[in-house]
Amino acid sequence: MRARPLTLIEDELVDYDKAMERMTDLVGQRQRDERPDTLWLLSHPSVYTVGRRTPLDHLPDPARGIPVVETGRGGQLTYHGPGQLVGYLIVKLDDDQGIVDYVREVELRMVEALGKLGLPAERRDTPPGSELLTGVWTAETGRKVVSIGMRQSRGVTSHGFALNVDGDLTPWDWAVACGMPDVDMTSLRRELGSVSMADVRAAVAAAFEAA
Repeated sequence: MRARPLTLIEDELVDYDKAMERMTDLVGQRQRDERPDTLWLLSHPSVYTVGRRTPLDHLPDPARGIPVVETGRGGQLTYHGPGQLVGYLIVKLDDDQGIVDYVREVELRMVEALGKLGLPAERRDTPPGSELLTGVWTAETGRKVVSIGMRQSRGVTSHGFALNVDGDLTPWDWAVACGMPDVDMTSLRRELGSVSMADVRAAVAAAFEAA
């Protein structure tokens, strides 16, 4: 992987709509070269986000009480909630790199971070005709621990990844995650037991050369 140092922004719990407003502002600044490449680490209150291709039968029962928001990123349904680490990546891509190339890089950097935390993990190639296997899976149990959905506009990326750390996994069972009915979503706490969000944030920031 090429060296790509990032500027780090850190927040705790940020409402999803407010985060989207700020992310849009950050992207505009990067497009105008008013700020450097940036990693923004934060978490969201409970919300499902869906891509434009998400089938209606993948959505949760409204009686669950968790809002569903359409988003401009790639990918399908994802759940965000407390105890999950979200990373938004505002990065100006090189001329020889597209968004798919950068998503591969994000996967590999997350694999590196998880390895430092003691969880062997892997990215997966998508078989022809299958739903995109974007994200990161545990190497030993085959469960998905990181979801990734991104886009680019005028050469700058937005959105990013969601790493399940120590939050409640139950809401994942109320919908079809990532377009894959059989996916088993997991967390660092489920795989490793005790885990510190501060340690996870530090490992992820280091993997992205963010300071």
